[in-house]
Amino acid sequence: MLSDFTKLNTFLTVVKEKSFSKASAKLGISQPAVTQQMRYLENYLDAPIVDRKKNGIRLTKEGEKLYAIAQKIEKVIANSEKELLKIIDKDITFVFGASNAIGNYILPTFLNDIKQKIDNDVSVTVSLSAEAIEKLKDKKIDMALIESPIFEDGVIYREWIEDEIVIFSNQRLPRRVKDEDLQSYKWVCRDPNSHTRGVFKEALEQVGFQDCDTFNIVSEASSPTAIVQTILHSDKNDTPTCSIVSSHVISNFVDQGVLYEARLPDVKMKRKLYLAYLKERKHDAFIETVISYLMGIKK
Repeated sequence: MLSDFTKLNTFLTVVKEKSFSKASAKLGISQPAVTQQMRYLENYLDAPIVDRKKNGIRLTKEGEKLYAIAQKIEKVIANSEKELLKIIDKDITFVFGASNAIGNYILPTFLNDIKQKIDNDVSVTVSLSAEAIEKLKDKKIDMALIESPIFEDGVIYREWIEDEIVIFSNQRLPRRVKDEDLQSYKWVCRDPNSHTRGVFKEALEQVGFQDCDTFNIVSEASSPTAIVQTILHSDKNDTPTCSIVSSHVISNFVDQGVLYEARLPDVKMKRKLYLAYLKERKHDAFIETVISYLMGIKK
């Protein structure tokens, strides 16, 4: 059984995700297949290894022992895969497709490390999330990093890092804004179809504020860079001009004291960013190495 790491990997994924269904999505296999592999392990050991609960799963004593063994094997395999990449004498350019905020502000901080991990060149094409998935399906890119999952057959989606949408301006704002504050500001608005704007509208609804369509909108833009530059150059002696953006995009400007963040009361506009790759390449050595690195990032 130890020679078949697939089933042990399924077990590890179930434990880490605390869910059969989440493990299924992460592994790119059906939930019945996950259940079947877990049942195989239990039959092999002649003992239950997990108890399924309403709020997740709990390891049995036998499951805890198996988990410790599986983790050791996983570590050995991960180290061996690094050695295998040294054998694969292959010149490639690993291509990411990424949404604006990720491609322009988050991913660039990791590119050199990824290049060293795979010992090959890395490049990024920036587009909307939907376009990145289309490029992935057409095999024009190796991996997509997106703001929201756009589910397609043959594509595996993994939750990546957490992102927060914030209100910002080049003038100081209340740390927690009120409805009347938002109505009094000038706004550089996101594209109506923007996922970021959708998150904002949902948050406004949660706290009982008026819809952003009622704001004093002075311009509209789809690029985070264009929005940030517009806010940076707005008149500081006039009514504050505001917009919304990923906190990752403006973190340096906030640290420098040239932009200021604000948030809604009693709710955080948080979302998960996702990475996506083709199911047919889930055992590709380069894909596995990049995934391992990205999933270890905490931001």
